[in-house]
Amino acid sequence: MGKKLFVGNLSFDTRDADLRELFAKAGTCVSAVIVMDRATARSRGFGFVEMSSDEEARRAVAELNGSQIQGRAINVSEARERSEGPRPPRPASAPSHGFGPDRPPAGKGFRKDGKSRRGIRGRKRSIF
Repeated sequence: MGKKLFVGNLSFDTRDADLRELFAKAGTCVSAVIVMDRATARSRGFGFVEMSSDEEARRAVAELNGSQIQGRAINVSEARERSEGPRPPRPASAPSHGFGPDRPPAGKGFRKDGKSRRGIRGRKRSIF
């Protein structure tokens, strides 16, 4: 089974075929994929290459790490396993928004005493 390699710091103009051609110099390249952004359909600047053997993968890392492709020095390393999900699950007590103060529970005022945050000015204006 082949070894998967991570290739970083790629130019946004680099395509799968360019990567496959570069890694073919170090051995048999099984697959080469540039990761694309779903929203913009533009390259995210990194990709993955699978070599046919562990020996060829080690050779590719040794030869190609720091080499230039389309004017950029690329980083080549062994790919790590992906975590379970995109991020860890949120605790149930976490607020639904990511900024500002937490909202009070429904039916309760913002202040402990139930008065307005604006104080007496807010009450005066609401009377008239």
